[in-house]
Amino acid sequence: EVQLVESGGGLAQAGGSLRLSCAASGFTFDDYTIGWFRQAPGKEREGVSCIYGGDNTTYYKYSVKGRFTISSDNTKSTVYLQMNSLKPDDTAIYYCSALRGEFVPTAGCPYSYEYDYWGQGTQVTVSS
Repeated sequence: EVQLVESGGGLAQAGGSLRLSCAASGFTFDDYTIGWFRQAPGKEREGVSCIYGGDNTTYYKYSVKGRFTISSDNTKSTVYLQMNSLKPDDTAIYYCSALRGEFVPTAGCPYSYEYDYWGQGTQVTVSS
């Protein structure tokens, strides 16, 4: 059974940091692209970042580039999203997702409908 379990969300002050984790099981981690998405109240889900487990190719949404870092520990089948310099606009439920195969970094991360599996989400709240 495929499972994606997010953790690490919580409350942070503007300018602070949080690290999210996405623990995967039930599939060959190296063959998958893992994406982080977020959804704020009243807004559509948006892609934040993604990483391909085979070679650690990454991509970031423009608004988080330089503040967020995605990384992968293939020995633990876990992807991390280190979020620094947090802003109130980063407040959302953060989801991780898995897509079999690699992505084309020049085209950005895959769209949400392309992903095969999703976690349950973890709340991130940034206070001003």
